[in-house]
Amino acid sequence: MHFALLSRSASLYSTRRLLEAAEERGHTARVIDTLRCYMNIASHKPTIHYKGEDLEHFDAVIPRIGASITFYGAAVVRQFEMMGVYTLNESVAITRSRDKLRSLQLLSRKGIGLPVTGFAHSPDDIPDLIRMVGGAPLVIKLLEGTQGIGVVLAETEKAAESVIQAFMGLKANIMVQEYIKEAGGADIRCFVIGDKVVAAMKRQAAPGEFRSNLHRGGQAELIKITPEERSTAIRAAKAMGLRVCGVDLLRSNHGAVVMEVNSSPGLEGIERATGKDVAGLIIDYIAKNAAPNKNRTQGRG
Repeated sequence: MHFALLSRSASLYSTRRLLEAAEERGHTARVIDTLRCYMNIASHKPTIHYKGEDLEHFDAVIPRIGASITFYGAAVVRQFEMMGVYTLNESVAITRSRDKLRSLQLLSRKGIGLPVTGFAHSPDDIPDLIRMVGGAPLVIKLLEGTQGIGVVLAETEKAAESVIQAFMGLKANIMVQEYIKEAGGADIRCFVIGDKVVAAMKRQAAPGEFRSNLHRGGQAELIKITPEERSTAIRAAKAMGLRVCGVDLLRSNHGAVVMEVNSSPGLEGIERATGKDVAGLIIDYIAKNAAPNKNRTQGRG
């Protein structure tokens, strides 16, 4: 098979590993810079061009779309779908998971465990918003934040009011969540491919830090997850419509709760912590499932 790997850089760990895994299995793969793609949106024959070349010979597309280019990246993926090319994660699912508020609402609708979350527009509603999530300490998150950026732990209600007012004053969209103290600064990244959790790791925040992101100095280690956690991760992936994703869970006093579903999860941390060839499992999944016009949305989303 011939794969297009949508990525800004061929030197990134995840991109390199997917290329290696494809070639080891006898496939060919090419890195395509998402932002250098441009589209001819025509009803009779939609096409994608790349540096003067017409891209129409791929069997499958692997989107590695960074959060900062979600809008344009999803448009490129959608164009491939309109051309009948199989995409590992579809454009609708990517944009759905990137919208933190929308994704939580969809997970809530499916009855999946979540931290108590509040969302408001008016500063007048801040005191009730804080009470809604159980008071301080609480977590305030920018909806557009990634890798732990724009996430604040407010230890007191006064601090929470000040931070929320500051964000609202900047016209930033935020949500407020209960702080799961019993998680102890740790979360679990479940890597889902198809309908299976193929790998899981525990990420522990650095001393004095509550965010467990590896980019923030967190440490990763292999972990054995419970059947409930496995089921929660798979249900969360299906609620988003993602074939491959990372589902971040917290262990709370009322069971596993989902923090986030990541449509372009990094491979470095999970492969090093678990010793598993996750990139190879992704390629195997595509080889087994890819076919022309097999996307569910086919560019209609």
